[in-house]
Amino acid sequence: MQTVINKHGYEQAEALRGLFERQLKELYWAEAVLADMLKNVILQSYSKDLISLLEKHLTQTYIHTSRLEQVFTSIGITPEKQVYPAVNCLIEDAAQFIHDTSPGIVRDAGIIALLQKLKHHQIACYGTMRAYAIALREEGIVLLFEQTLQEEKGIDLLLTAIAESHINIEAADKEI
Repeated sequence: MQTVINKHGYEQAEALRGLFERQLKELYWAEAVLADMLKNVILQSYSKDLISLLEKHLTQTYIHTSRLEQVFTSIGITPEKQVYPAVNCLIEDAAQFIHDTSPGIVRDAGIIALLQKLKHHQIACYGTMRAYAIALREEGIVLLFEQTLQEEKGIDLLLTAIAESHINIEAADKEI
């Protein structure tokens, strides 16, 4: 197998490994921040089924954090958090939205939209990390990323179902 050196003198596999590790640290930070955000969002939500889903998601978020710690252990590095500016922006947007809106069904509709932005971002990240793990021949962690990816997709679908079944309709009725 031939080693390809990029313009910075790094072997391609090392460059991908570095990217993988940086994004792992960002995901680890993001899951911790998301857990804190979810605690607040639960308190600010109105709909019982949304609150129930968010509580379930908070529990899953702790599991996701634990899986990321397993990934760190598996690849032989110490768990470390690195601020992820894109996620930080979404978290700040959610906090501002909650601050600027009154409690109720319209706020719930907005919370769902904001959470789905985060979910879609996480789905992309976990899918990418799974692909990187495959490329880096880290077979032992592929399933960890796959499990989390499927759970993130599931939460996204449940958020959509709640929004479409009643929250968006009730919020629209507030406009009439």
